[in-house]
Amino acid sequence: MSGALNGVRVLDLSRVLAGPFSTMILGDLGAEVIKVEAPGGSDDTRAWGPPFKGGESAYYLCTNRNKKAITLNLKTEEGKAVLKRLVVESDVLIHNFKYGTMEKWQLGYEDLKKLNPRLIYCSITGFGSTGPYKELAGYDYIIQAMSGLMSITGSEESGPLKVGVAITDVITGLYAVIGITSALYERERSGEGQSIDLALFDSAVSALVNVASNYLISGQLPKLLGNHHPNIVPYQTFSTKDGEMVVAVGNDRQFKKLCTLIGKEEWAQDERFATNDQRVRHRYELEALLSEVFKQKTAAEWRDLLNQEGIPCGPINNMKELFHDPQVAAREMVVSMQHPTAGDIRLVGSPLKLSRTPVQFRCPPPRAGEHTREVLRDLGIADREIEALKEKGIL
Repeated sequence: MSGALNGVRVLDLSRVLAGPFSTMILGDLGAEVIKVEAPGGSDDTRAWGPPFKGGESAYYLCTNRNKKAITLNLKTEEGKAVLKRLVVESDVLIHNFKYGTMEKWQLGYEDLKKLNPRLIYCSITGFGSTGPYKELAGYDYIIQAMSGLMSITGSEESGPLKVGVAITDVITGLYAVIGITSALYERERSGEGQSIDLALFDSAVSALVNVASNYLISGQLPKLLGNHHPNIVPYQTFSTKDGEMVVAVGNDRQFKKLCTLIGKEEWAQDERFATNDQRVRHRYELEALLSEVFKQKTAAEWRDLLNQEGIPCGPINNMKELFHDPQVAAREMVVSMQHPTAGDIRLVGSPLKLSRTPVQFRCPPPRAGEHTREVLRDLGIADREIEALKEKGIL
Protein backbone atom coordinates (compact mmCIF):
# COMPACT_ATOMS: atom_id res chain seq x y z
CA MET A 1 0.00 0.00 0.00
CA SER A 2 1.17 3.51 -0.75
CA GLY A 3 0.39 6.56 1.33
CA ALA A 4 -2.20 9.17 0.42
CA LEU A 5 0.57 11.61 -0.54
CA ASN A 6 2.81 9.11 -2.30
CA GLY A 7 4.64 10.87 -5.15
CA VAL A 8 4.68 14.28 -3.44
CA ARG A 9 8.15 15.65 -2.67
CA VAL A 10 8.53 18.18 0.15
CA LEU A 11 11.61 20.31 0.81
CA ASP A 12 11.64 21.02 4.54
CA LEU A 13 13.79 24.03 5.40
CA SER A 14 12.09 24.49 8.77
CA ARG A 15 13.38 24.01 12.29
CA VAL A 16 12.09 23.56 15.84
CA LEU A 17 8.38 22.60 15.96
CA ALA A 18 5.66 24.12 13.75
CA GLY A 19 7.35 23.35 10.42
CA PRO A 20 8.89 19.98 11.32
CA PHE A 21 5.60 18.87 12.89
CA SER A 22 3.74 19.66 9.66
CA THR A 23 6.28 17.95 7.43
CA MET A 24 6.29 14.86 9.67
CA ILE A 25 2.52 14.61 9.14
CA LEU A 26 3.06 14.93 5.37
CA GLY A 27 5.72 12.23 5.61
CA ASP A 28 3.44 9.98 7.63
CA LEU A 29 0.89 10.36 4.83
CA GLY A 30 3.41 9.12 2.28
CA ALA A 31 5.18 12.23 1.00
CA GLU A 32 8.92 12.15 0.41
CA VAL A 33 10.29 14.76 2.82
CA ILE A 34 13.84 16.08 2.48
CA LYS A 35 14.97 17.93 5.58
CA VAL A 36 17.51 20.63 4.69
CA GLU A 37 19.86 21.94 7.39
CA ALA A 38 23.09 23.90 7.44
CA PRO A 39 26.30 21.82 7.57
CA GLY A 40 26.59 20.17 10.96
CA GLY A 41 22.83 20.38 11.57
CA SER A 42 20.93 23.60 12.28
CA ASP A 43 17.69 22.41 13.84
CA ASP A 44 17.92 23.91 17.34
CA THR A 45 15.95 21.04 18.85
CA ARG A 46 18.86 18.66 18.29
CA ALA A 47 20.42 20.32 21.37
CA TRP A 48 17.23 20.82 23.40
CA GLY A 49 17.56 18.45 26.31
CA PRO A 50 17.92 16.40 28.35
CA PRO A 51 16.65 13.79 27.81
CA PHE A 52 18.92 12.44 25.08
CA LYS A 53 19.27 8.92 23.72
CA GLY A 54 22.17 7.89 21.54
CA GLY A 55 23.09 11.53 21.04
CA GLU A 56 19.59 12.50 19.87
CA SER A 57 17.28 14.75 21.90
CA ALA A 58 13.79 13.54 22.69
CA TYR A 59 12.51 16.89 21.41
CA TYR A 60 14.10 16.44 17.98
CA LEU A 61 12.91 12.85 17.73
CA CYS A 62 9.27 13.80 18.32
CA THR A 63 8.73 15.59 14.97
CA ASN A 64 11.22 14.27 12.43
CA ARG A 65 10.42 10.69 11.44
CA ASN A 66 9.75 9.75 7.80
CA LYS A 67 12.30 12.23 6.46
CA LYS A 68 15.59 12.17 4.60
CA ALA A 69 18.19 14.68 5.78
CA ILE A 70 20.71 16.68 3.80
CA THR A 71 22.99 19.55 4.73
CA LEU A 72 23.37 22.59 2.51
CA ASN A 73 24.89 26.02 3.06
CA LEU A 74 22.26 28.34 1.64
CA LYS A 75 24.43 31.39 2.21
CA THR A 76 26.64 30.30 -0.69
CA GLU A 77 25.89 30.41 -4.39
CA GLU A 78 26.79 26.74 -4.76
CA GLY A 79 24.42 25.77 -1.97
CA LYS A 80 21.59 27.82 -3.45
CA ALA A 81 22.24 26.24 -6.84
CA VAL A 82 21.81 22.75 -5.38
CA LEU A 83 18.58 23.79 -3.63
CA LYS A 84 17.23 25.22 -6.86
CA ARG A 85 17.87 21.92 -8.61
CA LEU A 86 15.84 20.24 -5.88
CA VAL A 87 13.08 22.85 -6.23
CA VAL A 88 12.65 22.00 -9.90
CA GLU A 89 11.81 18.40 -8.93
CA SER A 90 9.73 19.16 -5.83
CA ASP A 91 6.09 19.89 -5.12
CA VAL A 92 6.30 21.74 -1.81
CA LEU A 93 8.81 23.93 0.00
CA ILE A 94 8.26 24.90 3.61
CA HIS A 95 10.45 27.17 5.73
CA ASN A 96 10.32 29.18 8.93
CA PHE A 97 13.13 31.68 8.46
CA LYS A 98 12.47 35.20 9.68
CA TYR A 99 10.57 37.54 7.39
CA GLY A 100 12.68 38.58 4.40
CA THR A 101 15.48 36.02 4.85
CA MET A 102 14.59 33.80 1.91
CA GLU A 103 14.03 36.85 -0.29
CA LYS A 104 17.46 38.17 0.70
CA TRP A 105 18.94 34.88 -0.45
CA GLN A 106 16.90 35.12 -3.68
CA LEU A 107 14.98 32.02 -2.62
CA GLY A 108 11.59 33.67 -2.09
CA TYR A 109 8.43 32.48 -3.78
CA GLU A 110 8.71 34.92 -6.67
CA ASP A 111 12.25 33.67 -7.34
CA LEU A 112 11.49 29.97 -7.12
CA LYS A 113 8.19 29.90 -9.00
CA LYS A 114 10.15 30.94 -12.10
CA LEU A 115 11.97 27.61 -11.81
CA ASN A 116 8.86 25.61 -10.90
CA PRO A 117 5.46 27.25 -11.49
CA ARG A 118 3.79 24.26 -9.80
CA LEU A 119 5.66 24.82 -6.53
CA ILE A 120 3.64 25.25 -3.33
CA TYR A 121 5.67 27.52 -1.09
CA CYS A 122 4.72 27.66 2.60
CA SER A 123 6.26 30.28 4.87
CA ILE A 124 5.81 30.05 8.64
CA THR A 125 6.74 33.12 10.69
CA GLY A 126 5.74 34.61 14.00
CA PHE A 127 3.54 37.35 12.57
CA GLY A 128 3.26 36.81 8.82
CA SER A 129 4.44 38.92 5.89
CA THR A 130 2.24 41.96 6.54
CA GLY A 131 1.47 44.23 9.46
CA PRO A 132 3.60 46.21 11.92
CA TYR A 133 5.03 43.09 13.62
CA LYS A 134 6.15 41.26 10.48
CA GLU A 135 9.87 41.65 11.24
CA LEU A 136 9.60 40.51 14.87
CA ALA A 137 10.72 37.04 15.92
CA GLY A 138 7.92 34.93 17.32
CA TYR A 139 8.41 32.03 19.72
CA ASP A 140 5.42 30.06 20.94
CA TYR A 141 5.64 31.47 24.49
CA ILE A 142 5.54 35.04 23.18
CA ILE A 143 2.64 34.19 20.89
CA GLN A 144 0.67 32.59 23.72
CA ALA A 145 1.05 35.83 25.66
CA MET A 146 0.30 38.25 22.82
CA SER A 147 -2.62 36.28 21.35
CA GLY A 148 -4.66 36.44 24.54
CA LEU A 149 -4.33 32.70 25.18
CA MET A 150 -2.49 33.20 28.46
CA SER A 151 -5.10 35.71 29.62
CA ILE A 152 -7.69 32.91 29.72
CA THR A 153 -5.41 30.13 31.00
CA GLY A 154 -4.95 29.79 34.75
CA SER A 155 -6.95 30.87 37.75
CA GLU A 156 -7.28 34.00 39.85
CA GLU A 157 -4.83 32.39 42.29
CA SER A 158 -2.23 31.41 39.69
CA GLY A 159 -2.55 34.36 37.34
CA PRO A 160 -2.03 33.91 33.57
CA LEU A 161 -0.34 30.65 32.57
CA LYS A 162 0.91 29.17 29.32
CA VAL A 163 -0.31 25.84 28.02
CA GLY A 164 2.03 22.99 28.96
CA VAL A 165 3.12 22.34 25.35
CA ALA A 166 3.99 24.79 22.56
CA ILE A 167 0.40 24.70 21.44
CA THR A 168 0.55 27.60 18.97
CA ASP A 169 3.35 25.78 17.11
CA VAL A 170 1.23 22.63 17.00
CA ILE A 171 -1.84 24.50 15.74
CA THR A 172 0.22 26.32 13.10
CA GLY A 173 1.72 23.01 11.97
CA LEU A 174 -1.76 21.60 11.49
CA TYR A 175 -2.82 24.68 9.53
CA ALA A 176 0.28 24.23 7.36
CA VAL A 177 -0.80 20.70 6.47
CA ILE A 178 -4.33 21.93 5.69
CA GLY A 179 -2.99 24.74 3.50
CA ILE A 180 -0.48 22.55 1.67
CA THR A 181 -2.89 19.69 0.95
CA SER A 182 -5.55 22.18 -0.16
CA ALA A 183 -3.07 23.83 -2.53
CA LEU A 184 -2.05 20.42 -3.89
CA TYR A 185 -5.71 19.63 -4.55
CA GLU A 186 -6.31 22.99 -6.27
CA ARG A 187 -3.19 22.49 -8.39
CA GLU A 188 -4.83 19.44 -9.95
CA ARG A 189 -7.37 21.84 -11.49
CA SER A 190 -5.23 24.89 -12.26
CA GLY A 191 -1.82 23.32 -12.83
CA GLU A 192 -0.30 26.15 -10.80
CA GLY A 193 1.35 26.38 -7.41
CA GLN A 194 0.93 29.20 -4.91
CA SER A 195 2.38 30.69 -1.76
CA ILE A 196 1.01 30.13 1.75
CA ASP A 197 1.68 32.85 4.34
CA LEU A 198 1.22 31.34 7.82
CA ALA A 199 1.73 33.15 11.12
CA LEU A 200 1.84 31.66 14.61
CA PHE A 201 0.00 34.77 15.83
CA ASP A 202 -2.90 34.30 13.39
CA SER A 203 -3.15 30.61 14.23
CA ALA A 204 -3.28 31.33 17.95
CA VAL A 205 -5.99 33.95 17.49
CA SER A 206 -8.07 31.50 15.45
CA ALA A 207 -7.71 28.90 18.21
CA LEU A 208 -9.51 31.16 20.72
CA VAL A 209 -12.76 30.01 19.06
CA ASN A 210 -15.71 30.40 21.46
CA VAL A 211 -13.79 32.59 23.93
CA ALA A 212 -13.00 35.10 21.19
CA SER A 213 -16.60 34.92 19.98
CA ASN A 214 -17.87 35.51 23.53
CA TYR A 215 -15.87 38.73 23.70
CA LEU A 216 -16.69 39.91 20.16
CA ILE A 217 -20.41 39.40 20.75
CA SER A 218 -20.68 40.66 24.34
CA GLY A 219 -17.75 43.05 24.72
CA GLN A 220 -17.04 41.50 28.12
CA LEU A 221 -13.49 40.46 28.99
CA PRO A 222 -13.28 36.77 29.94
CA LYS A 223 -12.05 35.96 33.44
CA LEU A 224 -9.40 33.46 34.40
CA LEU A 225 -11.63 30.48 35.10
CA GLY A 226 -8.99 27.85 35.82
CA ASN A 227 -10.60 24.47 35.24
CA HIS A 228 -14.08 25.89 34.69
CA HIS A 229 -15.79 26.48 31.34
CA PRO A 230 -17.02 29.97 30.40
CA ASN A 231 -20.24 28.73 28.74
CA ILE A 232 -21.12 25.39 30.37
CA VAL A 233 -21.74 24.36 34.01
CA PRO A 234 -20.86 21.96 35.59
CA TYR A 235 -17.89 21.41 33.30
CA GLN A 236 -14.83 21.35 35.58
CA THR A 237 -12.66 19.43 38.03
CA PHE A 238 -13.99 18.10 41.29
CA SER A 239 -12.11 16.72 44.30
CA THR A 240 -13.04 13.17 45.29
CA LYS A 241 -11.97 10.99 48.21
CA ASP A 242 -8.64 10.21 46.57
CA GLY A 243 -7.93 12.97 44.05
CA GLU A 244 -9.36 15.12 41.31
CA MET A 245 -11.36 14.18 38.23
CA VAL A 246 -13.15 16.00 35.43
CA VAL A 247 -16.92 16.05 35.08
CA ALA A 248 -18.26 17.55 31.87
CA VAL A 249 -22.03 17.96 31.82
CA GLY A 250 -22.78 19.27 28.35
CA ASN A 251 -26.55 19.77 28.39
CA ASP A 252 -29.69 19.88 30.53
CA ARG A 253 -30.49 16.22 29.90
CA GLN A 254 -27.12 15.14 31.27
CA PHE A 255 -27.58 17.42 34.27
CA LYS A 256 -30.91 15.77 35.10
CA LYS A 257 -29.20 12.37 34.91
CA LEU A 258 -26.50 13.60 37.26
CA CYS A 259 -29.06 14.90 39.76
CA THR A 260 -30.90 11.57 39.71
CA LEU A 261 -27.65 9.64 40.13
CA ILE A 262 -26.64 11.56 43.24
CA GLY A 263 -30.15 11.56 44.70
CA LYS A 264 -30.71 15.29 44.24
CA GLU A 265 -33.54 15.32 41.68
CA GLU A 266 -34.79 18.61 43.12
CA TRP A 267 -31.69 20.43 41.84
CA ALA A 268 -32.82 19.79 38.27
CA GLN A 269 -36.06 21.63 39.08
CA ASP A 270 -34.41 24.48 41.00
CA GLU A 271 -34.80 27.65 38.92
CA ARG A 272 -31.14 28.48 39.59
CA PHE A 273 -29.95 25.25 37.97
CA ALA A 274 -32.70 24.00 35.65
CA THR A 275 -31.08 25.31 32.46
CA ASN A 276 -27.47 25.76 31.45
CA ASP A 277 -28.03 29.51 31.14
CA GLN A 278 -29.04 29.65 34.81
CA ARG A 279 -26.31 27.27 35.90
CA VAL A 280 -23.69 29.54 34.32
CA ARG A 281 -25.15 32.50 36.19
CA HIS A 282 -25.16 30.55 39.49
CA ARG A 283 -22.03 28.47 38.88
CA TYR A 284 -20.45 29.02 42.30
CA GLU A 285 -23.59 28.06 44.22
CA LEU A 286 -23.91 24.83 42.25
CA GLU A 287 -20.20 24.09 42.50
CA ALA A 288 -20.32 24.33 46.30
CA LEU A 289 -23.21 21.84 46.43
CA LEU A 290 -21.64 19.37 44.01
CA SER A 291 -18.23 19.58 45.65
CA GLU A 292 -19.64 18.14 48.88
CA VAL A 293 -21.24 15.28 46.94
CA PHE A 294 -18.14 14.27 44.98
CA LYS A 295 -16.03 14.08 48.14
CA GLN A 296 -18.09 11.08 49.25
CA LYS A 297 -16.60 8.52 46.81
CA THR A 298 -13.29 7.81 45.08
CA ALA A 299 -12.58 9.03 41.56
CA ALA A 300 -12.79 5.45 40.21
CA GLU A 301 -16.15 4.88 41.89
CA TRP A 302 -17.55 8.09 40.43
CA ARG A 303 -16.22 7.28 36.95
CA ASP A 304 -17.96 3.90 36.99
CA LEU A 305 -21.25 5.44 38.07
CA LEU A 306 -21.09 8.40 35.68
CA ASN A 307 -20.04 6.30 32.70
CA GLN A 308 -22.98 3.95 33.27
CA GLU A 309 -25.31 6.94 32.91
CA GLY A 310 -23.51 8.39 29.89
CA ILE A 311 -22.31 11.45 31.81
CA PRO A 312 -18.91 12.50 30.41
CA CYS A 313 -16.07 12.28 32.92
CA GLY A 314 -12.43 11.30 33.06
CA PRO A 315 -9.29 10.98 35.15
CA ILE A 316 -6.48 13.55 35.13
CA ASN A 317 -3.69 11.29 33.88
CA ASN A 318 0.01 11.94 34.19
CA MET A 319 2.30 10.70 31.39
CA LYS A 320 2.85 7.30 33.02
CA GLU A 321 -0.87 6.75 33.47
CA LEU A 322 -1.59 7.95 29.94
CA PHE A 323 0.87 5.60 28.25
CA HIS A 324 -0.39 2.63 30.29
CA ASP A 325 -3.99 3.37 29.27
CA PRO A 326 -5.39 0.51 27.16
CA GLN A 327 -7.03 3.01 24.81
CA VAL A 328 -3.58 4.32 23.81
CA ALA A 329 -2.50 0.81 22.90
CA ALA A 330 -5.75 0.03 21.10
CA ARG A 331 -5.40 3.15 18.94
CA GLU A 332 -1.68 2.47 18.25
CA MET A 333 -0.70 5.85 19.63
CA VAL A 334 2.80 4.66 20.52
CA VAL A 335 5.10 3.27 17.82
CA SER A 336 8.59 1.80 18.07
CA MET A 337 11.34 2.52 15.54
CA GLN A 338 14.96 1.47 15.23
CA HIS A 339 17.39 4.40 15.17
CA PRO A 340 21.04 3.90 14.10
CA THR A 341 22.47 5.50 17.27
CA ALA A 342 19.56 5.70 19.71
CA GLY A 343 18.46 2.09 19.18
CA ASP A 344 14.84 1.31 19.90
CA ILE A 345 12.89 4.54 20.30
CA ARG A 346 9.24 4.95 21.22
CA LEU A 347 7.38 7.79 19.51
CA VAL A 348 3.83 9.12 19.60
CA GLY A 349 1.85 7.57 16.77
CA SER A 350 -0.38 9.30 14.26
CA PRO A 351 -4.06 10.06 14.99
CA LEU A 352 -4.81 9.78 11.26
CA LYS A 353 -6.53 6.45 10.58
CA LEU A 354 -7.08 6.19 6.81
CA SER A 355 -8.77 2.98 5.64
CA ARG A 356 -7.17 2.49 2.20
CA THR A 357 -3.95 4.50 2.50
CA PRO A 358 -2.92 4.10 6.13
CA VAL A 359 -0.11 6.07 7.70
CA GLN A 360 3.23 4.25 7.55
CA PHE A 361 6.30 4.70 9.71
CA ARG A 362 9.05 4.11 7.18
CA CYS A 363 12.19 5.57 8.69
CA PRO A 364 13.34 7.05 12.03
CA PRO A 365 14.26 10.71 12.52
CA PRO A 366 17.46 11.23 10.49
CA ARG A 367 20.85 12.40 11.64
CA ALA A 368 22.02 15.70 10.19
CA GLY A 369 23.04 15.20 6.56
CA GLU A 370 22.46 11.44 6.72
CA HIS A 371 21.07 11.26 3.18
CA THR A 372 23.03 14.05 1.49
CA ARG A 373 24.94 11.78 -0.86
CA GLU A 374 21.86 9.74 -1.75
CA VAL A 375 19.71 12.79 -2.54
CA LEU A 376 22.41 14.55 -4.55
CA ARG A 377 23.16 11.42 -6.54
CA ASP A 378 19.47 11.24 -7.46
CA LEU A 379 19.86 14.78 -8.83
CA GLY A 380 22.59 13.52 -11.11
CA ILE A 381 25.45 15.10 -9.15
CA ALA A 382 28.59 12.96 -9.41
CA ASP A 383 30.47 11.73 -6.35
CA ARG A 384 33.53 13.82 -7.19
CA GLU A 385 31.37 16.96 -7.28
CA ILE A 386 29.78 15.98 -3.96
CA GLU A 387 33.24 15.59 -2.42
CA ALA A 388 34.29 18.98 -3.81
CA LEU A 389 31.19 20.62 -2.29
CA LYS A 390 32.00 18.99 1.06
CA GLU A 391 35.54 20.28 0.98
CA LYS A 392 34.24 23.81 0.37
CA GLY A 393 31.84 23.55 3.35
CA ILE A 394 28.77 23.67 1.13
CA LEU A 395 27.44 20.32 2.41
